[in-house]
Amino acid sequence: MARSMLSLLSLATASLVGLASAEDVLYSQRMSKRFIDDEGNYNISFYHINDVHAHLDQFSSSGTDCTSPTEGCYGGYARVKTVLDDTRPEHPDSLLLNVGDEFQGTLFYSFYRGEKIAETLNQIGFDGMTIGNHEFDGGDDELGDFLKNLTFPIISANIVSDNEKLNSTIKPYHIYDEYELAVIGVTTETTASISSPGSGTTFTDAIEAVQNTVDLIRSTTNITRIAAITHIGYEEDMRLAQETTGLYFIMGGHSHTLLGDMEDASGPYPTIEQNKDGDDVFIVTAYRWGEYLGYIDVTYDAEGKVLAYHGAPIHLTNTTEQDEDLQEQVDAWREPFEEFAAEEVGTTNVVLDQSTCQEGECLLGDFIADAMLQYRLDADADIAFAVTNAGGIRATIDAGPITRGQVLTAFPFGNAVVELTYTGEELWTVFEGVVSGVNQINGEEVTSFFQISKGIKVEYNPDGEVGSRLETITIGDSPIDNSTTYTIVTIDFLAGGGDNIFEPVDDLVVLDTLDEVLVEYIKAQSPIDIELDGRISTVTGGSGSGSGDATGTATGTASTPSETSNGVSGLGPCIALFVFTLMLSIVVL
Repeated sequence: MARSMLSLLSLATASLVGLASAEDVLYSQRMSKRFIDDEGNYNISFYHINDVHAHLDQFSSSGTDCTSPTEGCYGGYARVKTVLDDTRPEHPDSLLLNVGDEFQGTLFYSFYRGEKIAETLNQIGFDGMTIGNHEFDGGDDELGDFLKNLTFPIISANIVSDNEKLNSTIKPYHIYDEYELAVIGVTTETTASISSPGSGTTFTDAIEAVQNTVDLIRSTTNITRIAAITHIGYEEDMRLAQETTGLYFIMGGHSHTLLGDMEDASGPYPTIEQNKDGDDVFIVTAYRWGEYLGYIDVTYDAEGKVLAYHGAPIHLTNTTEQDEDLQEQVDAWREPFEEFAAEEVGTTNVVLDQSTCQEGECLLGDFIADAMLQYRLDADADIAFAVTNAGGIRATIDAGPITRGQVLTAFPFGNAVVELTYTGEELWTVFEGVVSGVNQINGEEVTSFFQISKGIKVEYNPDGEVGSRLETITIGDSPIDNSTTYTIVTIDFLAGGGDNIFEPVDDLVVLDTLDEVLVEYIKAQSPIDIELDGRISTVTGGSGSGSGDATGTATGTASTPSETSNGVSGLGPCIALFVFTLMLSIVVL
C-alpha cells in the first residue's frame, strides 16, 4: 500500500510540472494542515541542518568570510532564523533538528570555543541535536560544558563515556510526546581516530545501537513513529537503512553530501533504500556549513512507516534576508578578533583550491605540505618530504590578498609540526594503507586521503586490490629504498594516530603551529603562482609490486554548490488545494 500511495503521489506531482517549477512543487503549501485520519496517518514537518562548522555568519562559496557580497554570500544563522520564523508558523507540527559538527571551522570557534555557538543554537530554538566528531576536538570536558549550556535534548545512542558531564547530558533517544514520535541519535564510530575524545569515551557500532534502541522503544512504549539523526555519513546512512528494521526516516550528516535536484548533487532528496523487511527508508542530509536548511514533510501511517513525503533543501543565498537582531549579535561577536583576522599576510595569483583534496593532489595540499617542508629545511634539518592529511584542510583560499582569518579558516585545528623517522619499508606500508583506504598494520579504515610536498612522488592504481594499489614511490630522484631511513615532516594529529594513517607515536617533540608555519611561507612566496605538478598520480594496469607507468594525475573533482537559488516558494492556491485534496483521497483509499 505504501508503495502504491507513493507512486500516486509521484504521478500527481509530475502532472504539475507544466504549471510550476520543480522547486515550487517541492515547496507548495499543500500539507500545511496537519491531520490524523481514521487510519492513523499523521503528517509532520522536519527541518534539519548538519556540519555547520562554526559558520555562524555568512560565507563565500569557498567557506571563508564573505568579503564580496556581489559575488555571492551563503548561509549564516541569521538567514536560518528568517526562514524558520517565516515558515514554521504554517507547520505547527514540526521539529528542528541538528545533526552535529557545530564545532571547528571559523574563528567563532577558535576564539570563543563553544560559547557563542551554544548561545546561537538556543536562540534558533532547536528541538534536539546529535553529536558530531568535531564536537570532541576540545576533549570531553569542553564538550560537556558546551552541552550543559544547551536548552534542548542531546541525543546519541552509541556514546559510552566515564565523563560525568557527558553522561548527564547525552541520552540515546528522546520522545516528543506531543507528536508521539521518538528520535534516535548516533555518532560516527571513527571519532576516536579523527578527533580528541577522552580515553574513557568510546563509540559502539552505530547500526547495532540504532536497532537496539528501536527495539527498546517499540517494546517499552506505544510509540510507532521513529526517526534518526545520524552523524555517520551518507554511505553509512544507506547501510543503516538496509540493515535495520522498524526505522523509516533518517536525517544524516558527517559526509557533507549534497542531495536534491540541483547540479552536482550526489543523490535525490530524499534517497530511498529498502530495509531488511523490504520497506522503504527515507534518507535526507543538508550538505555543509549551513548553506542549506533541510526541509521535508513526512506522512507516517499507524505502524510508523512513511507513506509519503515532499520537501527539498532550502538554499540560503543573498536572496534570503538575515534576521536583524541575530545578525547584529554575530557582527558584535566578530569585533574582538576582526582586526587580527583582517591582517593581510600575502597574496596569491591563483585559487588555492581545497575542494579536491580528499580525492587526489590539490593545490592547497601542495602548498601546505611545501610550507612544512621548507620550514624544516630553513632550520637545516635533513628532511626527505612532508605529508599531511586532506581532512585537516578545511577551506579554499581565493585569489587575491590572503588574511590571517583565511589561514585559520583553512587550517583551524591548531595542529603543530613534528618530525618522524621511518625506513623505506615502513613508509611503503603507510602509503599503501592510505591509497587502499585500510591501514596495513591494524586492518582498520584510513579516514582521510593525503597530501605531500616536493621531494616525493606517489603513483598508485585506484582499481587495484586493497593492499596492492601502490605502484611506485620516488623520493628525491630515486625509488624508495626499503633499508634507507628517512626523516619526514607531518603534524602532531597524524603522529598521534589521527585518521589511522600512522601508528601512534609517543614522546613527540612538537614544533611550531601549522598556521604560523603557513603564514611565514605565504609571506616568503607572495605573490603565489603555482600549479599542480603530478606529485600524486594514478596508473592503470599496474601490479602493485612497486612498478608502473603514470598515465595521468589523480582523478575526481569535488562537488560544488549550485548557484541556483532553492529558496522556499509556494504554489498558487488552486494547485495547493488540488494536491492536498488528492492526498486526502489517497489516504481514504
